[in-house]
Amino acid sequence: MTSDINYGRDGNLLSDSQREKLRLEHEAARLFMRLYEGCFQVPIRHIWHNEPKKPDVSCYLGPDQLDLEIAHLYGSEAEAMLLLGRDLGEKTWHYLNELGSTEPDERLLTALNRILASKGQKDYHSQRVWLVIRNMNPLWTRDDFIRRLNQVHLPEGHVFEQVWVVADFKGDSGLVRIFPPRAVDVSGALVVK
Repeated sequence: MTSDINYGRDGNLLSDSQREKLRLEHEAARLFMRLYEGCFQVPIRHIWHNEPKKPDVSCYLGPDQLDLEIAHLYGSEAEAMLLLGRDLGEKTWHYLNELGSTEPDERLLTALNRILASKGQKDYHSQRVWLVIRNMNPLWTRDDFIRRLNQVHLPEGHVFEQVWVVADFKGDSGLVRIFPPRAVDVSGALVVK
């Protein structure tokens, strides 16, 4: 584990794409932590990155260690490339290209459920892990996520204690909790699932 996103555990300098991935994860985790702490007044601190078999980031929620698996939600290949400023891997390119042919109204739900299916099948070496999904699509709003809560599918047997969406790139519209279902979301707006 390390808190320096420029170097791996072995002390070697990471590639540009590895550093960019860690930077995005670190940024998403810090944004989530700030929003969560602001809503619940529970300290969430001391962030560090983990090696591949563990969730992406670890921190402390109050006195207890909490691991965060981070995902980013894009609407298309072009959007991801534009936002990331780089070429994508073959698997990611194929998925985002396929997503681009999905009807716009179904795209958010398709992309979200695909992330949940992929992340939900993994085995994390962690006692306590939350999934944090950061919405990178400027056209999708918090209300879009809330309207689709009853259509979200998590795989059976997933290990996530909680699943959250940072509803926009900067976090201005807050968080939406996907799992476990609850009656009120963190901004006080009523959310029924």
